[in-house]
Amino acid sequence: MSKNIILTHQEINHKIKRIAYQIYETFVDNDELVLAGIAPNGYVLAEKIAQELQSISGLKISLCEVYIDKEKPEATITTSIAKEGYANKGLVLVDDVLNSGTTLIYAVRHFLDVPLKKFKTAVLVDRNHKKYPVKADFKGISLSTSLLEHVHVVFDESDNSHAYLS
Repeated sequence: MSKNIILTHQEINHKIKRIAYQIYETFVDNDELVLAGIAPNGYVLAEKIAQELQSISGLKISLCEVYIDKEKPEATITTSIAKEGYANKGLVLVDDVLNSGTTLIYAVRHFLDVPLKKFKTAVLVDRNHKKYPVKADFKGISLSTSLLEHVHVVFDESDNSHAYLS
């Protein structure tokens, strides 16, 4: 199987920094912000965005891990914080790759049960193969690929994070 690197560690860090600035510009009038990352990689990305946001803003950042069965997204979705923890706050739903939009749209639906001040989505890689009307408000890179190709994001603490197409 061929592995084509589409984002290097340095490029991923650059994209995360840019996304953090875009989020800050959007939520500058808020005091608090919840970054809800879809486990596992979306949550890792949310943590990295939170670190950047804390270095550039005075926003109080809360992290929320979203647990969704990607094979059965219609099944019950749970989060690491209670609904009261994100009610009436700004929220950004974060995932690593936006493939068909299935996972993201079901996760969006979960958060719509609670009133939010503002609700946005962020992804590192947008594949442009959507079967649902969902979009990423903040994205690192848009990539047109064939349906047979897969995008994988590897987060590694030893400066070896990368995204590749296979």
